[in-house]
Amino acid sequence: MGSKSSRSAESALPWITALATEVRRKRKVLRLTQKELAELSGCGPDFLYDLERGKPTVRLDKLLPVLEVLGLRLSLEPKR
Repeated sequence: MGSKSSRSAESALPWITALATEVRRKRKVLRLTQKELAELSGCGPDFLYDLERGKPTVRLDKLLPVLEVLGLRLSLEPKR
């Protein structure tokens, strides 16, 4: 079995890869560093590092404020 540290966005679930990509893209559009976004959203830079790399176990209570700062929202859709 591989270790948790060897997982990457490429091997993550498609939804977490899409989330990671969009968070990183929007942060860069807003010209924010990870540290700045962490301060604005009340989380740590390590959380953003993990989020932007597709860690599949991010905490929802930390994710939602990040999305709020970025002007994004999380939504659910039925499977097709």
